[in-house]
Amino acid sequence: MISVYSISALILAYLFGSIPTAVWIGQAFYGIDVREYGSGNAGATNTFRVLGKKAGIAVMLIDVIKGFTATNLAYFIGPSITGPSTSIIFINFQLALGITAVMGHLFPVFAGFRGGKGIAALFGMSLAVHFPAAMICVGVFMAVLIITKYVSLSSILAGFAFPLSIVFVFHSPFRSLILYSMCICILILITHQKNMERLLRGKESKVYLFKKKNTIVS
Repeated sequence: MISVYSISALILAYLFGSIPTAVWIGQAFYGIDVREYGSGNAGATNTFRVLGKKAGIAVMLIDVIKGFTATNLAYFIGPSITGPSTSIIFINFQLALGITAVMGHLFPVFAGFRGGKGIAALFGMSLAVHFPAAMICVGVFMAVLIITKYVSLSSILAGFAFPLSIVFVFHSPFRSLILYSMCICILILITHQKNMERLLRGKESKVYLFKKKNTIVS
């Protein structure tokens, strides 16, 4: 059922997603627009690359919270519209809210529609719709990052871990959730084409979580 409340929630989800965390933190604390350096992307990965670990972690956490909060706006609409939290209508509305927030992150109204790749926001959304599967993705992401030091490769493999977990580990009965989990893989592959090219050429930048490394803006 479409109502003024559900439409308002979708608009609010887009505005949550449109908060350009990387751009605002870079400009406020470093006097830098991260879109003018590195890969030119307004996301956590490029923030790590351009501004360093502290700023990168802050951007990543806030972007995750954006996706998580926007997706969980479904709880404020009410069961009379969405049904109980275990219903397919509720799950579908959560997915609609989360996707709207991710689109806001990709095309933020507050930053000239030049946003990030949406990985952190997608993760926040995934935490909201299926927490256990999302935590498996965390394990995959951290393991790959610690081993390879590549945020992009970690994101790609974590993205593939989500549908595999949904289908083969948790046997979800919701087709829309399964479809969403598969679409994550496609979106990650599309948005990381340049990263994959750099990985194949051995040109991708590394992130050192447990070792101090001087950050050079270039």
